[in-house]
Formats: sequence, structure tokens, C-alpha cells
Amino acid sequence: MRKILYKGGELDLEYDVVIGLEVHVELSTKTKMYCGCKNIFGGRVNSNCCEICLGMPGTLPTVNKKAVEYAIKAGLAFGCTINKKTSFARKNYFYPDLPKSYQISQANFPLCVGGFVEILLDEGRKTKKVNLRQIHMEEDAGKLIHDESLGLTLVDYNRAGVPLIEIVSMPDLESAQEVKTYLETIRNTLMCLGVSDCRMQEGSMRCDVNISLKPKGSEVLGTRCEIKNVGSFNGAFKAVECEINRQKGILNAGGQIEQITMRWDESKNDNVIMREKESADDYRYFEEPDLPILEIDGAEIERIKKTIPELPNAKLARLMQDYGIVYADANLLVSNLDKCGVFESVVKLAKCAPNKVANWILGDVSRILNEKNIELKDSKLNVRNFSQMLELIEEGKISNTAGKTVLEEIMEEDIAPLEVIEKNGLAQINDEEALKAIAAEVLSTNPQISELYNKGKTNILGFAVGQCMKLSKGQGNPVIFQKIVSDLIMRG
Repeated sequence: MRKILYKGGELDLEYDVVIGLEVHVELSTKTKMYCGCKNIFGGRVNSNCCEICLGMPGTLPTVNKKAVEYAIKAGLAFGCTINKKTSFARKNYFYPDLPKSYQISQANFPLCVGGFVEILLDEGRKTKKVNLRQIHMEEDAGKLIHDESLGLTLVDYNRAGVPLIEIVSMPDLESAQEVKTYLETIRNTLMCLGVSDCRMQEGSMRCDVNISLKPKGSEVLGTRCEIKNVGSFNGAFKAVECEINRQKGILNAGGQIEQITMRWDESKNDNVIMREKESADDYRYFEEPDLPILEIDGAEIERIKKTIPELPNAKLARLMQDYGIVYADANLLVSNLDKCGVFESVVKLAKCAPNKVANWILGDVSRILNEKNIELKDSKLNVRNFSQMLELIEEGKISNTAGKTVLEEIMEEDIAPLEVIEKNGLAQINDEEALKAIAAEVLSTNPQISELYNKGKTNILGFAVGQCMKLSKGQGNPVIFQKIVSDLIMRG
């Protein structure tokens, strides 16, 4: 039975936190790294593997050219130096879900070296460079499926051989928040490049976290502990905070940190010991004899460099500067390329303030997508219909409430907003006499509104307008309603 680790108190200032990350990212190629099997998520167990995936004797691997191109693209985006001569190596280790019992990876001559990831802190007011040691290529392992009812562990080899890049940072990170921001920046960048979908819920991006504490200002590093295969941003944040507090508690009690490997247990909200180790694993690397040295042409590197689009940090700064939207909204848009593309297209087309467009996309559009559990590209929403809907709201022809109904339909079907309005009778009522009758009924039914307003609780006016909108089935003009309700209350 695995023991749950000690949780300490808050981190004091007498310790410096030192964190390094190894981020594993599956590349979105059509086929696997060293064979022709399809690179797809899911599918029937063990239906997408071959003799090479299964490590059969006599089989020979071949390198996926597109995977190399994607790795170079990632390296260039992070400012790495691309080695024009690179090689593959066997990483010898017992992998129950990788039947060769070694992984084809890179050791002495990785594809990309150096570089950095620039992260934005304090809502974009500060930047920090997290230096990289390297980005190297390797293959993923299969997946273990633990069936407690049968008392068995089953193996699915569909994922075995999927191309990975491993992004190895220097120990430059200093907090859980920096770790989370670093991971988000990598995710946004790789998705922007189109080299990975980075779906953490499917395991296509995960990380190993190495953490140590040392006396503040000391040059001597503390004992490092590792948290393996963290699969979410929030999980990484909580796992790091938990481990920092654990180590601090031990050091404050006069104890010593032992080098251990852990995993983050989401159900227990804690790190759990996997194994103890006193020294690094001996992987006994040696050059892969079945793969020749890979030579990268300089012209090919230049060609790939020209395909790199505007990167997320630059895009975020531009959204804030050109459209005047706040950092939080810009950051959310940058993290979803489809939403960001719709935002920029609609702002150019519709006569509507950029912040309002952002509010609709990040608010009701996102809500509907979440309810239906789909991506924006899977809906019927298009820039033309969305722009027309927003302009109708701006012109006062429909209310925001009616706009929500229109949005639901134009995301379900490619239909003109005016057709939705006519079909559902959603045109906004601006006739003051008609609205006055509705407001009078609301005040008559809810006498406490006038009483509270006259006692100085003017925020009750919002509730009154909401009741008027409800009674008018969302068709009344809320601005006119507010004026009428105020006038009626003042007249007594």
C-alpha cells in the first residue's frame, strides 16, 4: 500500500525553490515515429500496432520525416540551435508497455539544443526566460490498463511508437504558478505551430517535474525529488505546491530530503510515492544500430523557419494593443486559435466594440460549446451570421437576451439571424407605452421594489429591469425599461 506524503505549512522565505521540467508532447503526424501504423487516439485495444510496435525480432525502424520537421519547427519557435547532424540512441529500461524493453530516443546528439521559453507573469507586466537544455525526439510507450475486478494489468500497444518531443528545461522555475504558466505557454506555442493538439486529457502532453529546496541565497542545490507524468495544468500547480510544502516541513523539522519518485493522485489531491532511489537511473544509452546518423540540410531548416506563424506572446500583445482588450481575455483567446480567428474576423466585419465581441466569444459561445462538448470548428457558427447578430444588438433591433437565443440557433444551423428573429418573434420592443404597461405590472406585483429603492437600495433597479425583461420574453429594450421603472418609482 502506497503511503501518502506529509503536507507541511506555507513556504517561508528562508528557502529558494528550484524547479526543472521535462515536457513530453506527442506530435500530430499521420503515422508513428518508426513505422507506418496510424497515429490516432483511441480505437479498439491493440488494433493499431505492427511487428515494429511490438518489437518483434528482425524488424527495422525507419524515421518519420514529418515528425523530424515538426520537431525542428518547435525548436526554431523556442530559439533552439538545430543540429545538422543528429542521431538516435537506445534508452535501456524495463518498460512493461514497450515490448522492446528499450526506447528509441536521443542522447548525445539531440536535434535541438539551447533556446528558451519566455513566460508572461503578473498579467503580462513581467517576462521571464526559462532556458532550455534541449528538445529531443523519441517514441511513446503503450498504455497499462489496471483492471481491479479481474486483478490484472492489461497492455494496449496502440500508443507505442507514437512520435514524441521531450522539452527539457534548465532549473529556472521558482514557483507553482511559474510552472503552470510555462506549461500553458508551451501548449499555446505548439498548437499555434500545428505540430501537436496538446490534449492533456488524452495524454498527448504531460510532464515530469523535478523539485528541490535550498537555503535562500545558497549556491548548493538541495536533494531533488521527481513527480512523474503530471497530466493537467491544475494538477501540475497543486503537485508542485504540495511537494514544496512537504520538503519545507521536513527541513524545518531538522530532517533530510530523500530522493524519491512520485506521482500526482488527483483523487487524493496529493503526491504519492512510486519508488525511492538514491541515484539517477542508469539507462545505458548506446547509439541505435538500426538507424543512421540523420543529416539536416540548412536549406530545409530555412524553409521550415518561414512556415512559423505569429507566436502566442506576440499575438497576445497585439490583441491588447490593437483592440484594447484586457490581458485575461487576450490570454484566453490566444489559447484557442479557432476562437481567436473568429474574434479577429468579426471585429473587422461587425460594427461592434472588440471587448463586446470578446465577451460573447468567451462567454455564451464558450458556454454553448461546453454544454454540447464540441469544439468551435464542429459548430455551424460562421463569421457572417455572428457579425450580423452582434450588429442587430448594437442597433437595438434585438436585446442581449434575444441575442442568446439567436446564437443558440446559428451555432446549431447555418441560418441568417433575421430568419431566427422572425421565426421566434424576437424583435426588440421599443414602444414606450407598451413597455410602461409591463413595468407597471412588475412594480404592482413586486411592491418591495419601490420600498427598497426609496430606502436608498438603488441596485434593486437591476432586479426590476430583469423582471421586466422576463415578462416581455426578452424583447423589451432594457435601457428604456430602466428609465421607465425609475420614473414610475419616483412618481410613487
